[in-house]
Amino acid sequence: MHLFWIDFGTGLATAAVVALAATGLTLQFGITNYINFAYGDFMGLGALLTFALNNQAFHLNFWIAAPIAAILVGVFAVIANQLLLAPFARRFSNPALTMIVTFGLSLFMANVATVIWTGNTLFFRMPISVDKKVGPFLWSPDVMIVMGFAVLVMVMIHLLLKTTRLGKMMRALSDNTSLALTSGIDVRQITNVTWFMSGLLAGLGGIALAVEEANLTVTSAESYLFVIFAAVILGGIGSVYGAMLGALAIGLLTETAPLYINAGYKLDVGFFIVIVLLLFRPQGLVPRLGRS
Repeated sequence: MHLFWIDFGTGLATAAVVALAATGLTLQFGITNYINFAYGDFMGLGALLTFALNNQAFHLNFWIAAPIAAILVGVFAVIANQLLLAPFARRFSNPALTMIVTFGLSLFMANVATVIWTGNTLFFRMPISVDKKVGPFLWSPDVMIVMGFAVLVMVMIHLLLKTTRLGKMMRALSDNTSLALTSGIDVRQITNVTWFMSGLLAGLGGIALAVEEANLTVTSAESYLFVIFAAVILGGIGSVYGAMLGALAIGLLTETAPLYINAGYKLDVGFFIVIVLLLFRPQGLVPRLGRS
């Protein structure tokens, strides 16, 4: 039972990482209606840029470097959409073709990252953090900060979508693009804002993952991509609140699974859940963004 609660606590930490990333991915899907297979690379870029600012370029404090890196990923996401993805989406009505382009973008980003940062294991320049007992759980102070920050971000996303004019326009655009256009909504501007938010959350998710794992490589975030997909599909593709709920479920399942199966297969739990959901409940658990 003691091991169960330790793994349960780790699952909550993993859920914080997945929630940040899955919320960004589902926001982007709600507006564009295609899955971005480069999303894992966006996450990795956030962690790698933090490493560069923290260890290589300016030797900034980690907690200063992290938000700067996340903002840079948000800007990069907007540029990638404007220069590459949006032109393909306008030219070809089939979303599957744009998805293929995102896969090519993923390969390009992975290779560039490998050239710049190599395949070595990297570490942030920050004080060594020792796990502390919090009730039945074991968390380091850094992980607790990440978890608290993730909860804060989820609350801010909720308030944005429910109480602000921008959030209402995002929901309207997600629900019905044609109606949003006739209502005078600036679709291009809202799309850019959504891509920025998606990239920002991807960057934060990648940084949070590196903090939780206590190290990073150029491929660290890619291995979590299908875990994030599983969370998004479990909650309902395009549903922000579903992504949050799915992240909690997936985080707990993947981290408690090693109690019953080989630990090397814990991320495969995400693959299994994706398959089962697509077979029996492809709509997920919660309505998508425009109807949530």
